[in-house]
Amino acid sequence: KHGVHGLARSMPTSGALDRVAAKKNIPCFEVPTGWKFFGNLMDAGQLSVCGEESFGTGSDHIREKDGLWSVLSWLSIVAYHRSQCRDNGSIQRIMENHWSIYGRNFFTRYDYENCTSEQGERLMNHLTDFINANTFPKFSEDGKIYVIKTADNFCYIDPIDKSISKNQGIRIIFEDGSRIIFRLSGTGSSGATIRMYIDSYEDDHEKCKNDSQEMLKTLINVALDLSKLKVITGRENPTVIT
Repeated sequence: KHGVHGLARSMPTSGALDRVAAKKNIPCFEVPTGWKFFGNLMDAGQLSVCGEESFGTGSDHIREKDGLWSVLSWLSIVAYHRSQCRDNGSIQRIMENHWSIYGRNFFTRYDYENCTSEQGERLMNHLTDFINANTFPKFSEDGKIYVIKTADNFCYIDPIDKSISKNQGIRIIFEDGSRIIFRLSGTGSSGATIRMYIDSYEDDHEKCKNDSQEMLKTLINVALDLSKLKVITGRENPTVIT
């Protein structure tokens, strides 16, 4: 009835939404992890659709995540594509058509569960020292050069109530738009959960069809190298890869 007021994603979530918003000229908000930040925007009539990296999605029809709404949304998309006789509305074809217009953000999340609180603190202190040094080295991996454009600890100023949320996650952003993000999560079963997010954009239509882990392999290695995560935690592999 009223169109789309705005879009939003949590900071660690893939930047794919931003590209759609920019092309459609729709406001897009980047907020800390936590549904309450979406709620403020919804209450103010500035947000219609939102999502976070743990797959929670919703809209302003309810001030909470809504899995059934997400399923119905996808069914609506499939039904529309089938009505337009577009490759029988297969999800793979729908995604490939989307990538042909907007490109693809390859994204993965590595969870290191049950780390000690000391390990989590050491990692974040190391990364804080890294970004505060403000003299970033270039990283070379498999013939590709990664140059850091900016790095910070994400701070969010709520546009509605002007509240400030500091230390929401270490962001390392490269000149090509790739991002590496580190956060400590309190949602694990015990100890500290270290989460590492890797996000990289690709606009080559053929490469868009490739496997995420293969496409992100070099950037994952850069993230592990600069964070010293394996050294600090003693972990060779994450507990969960999403």
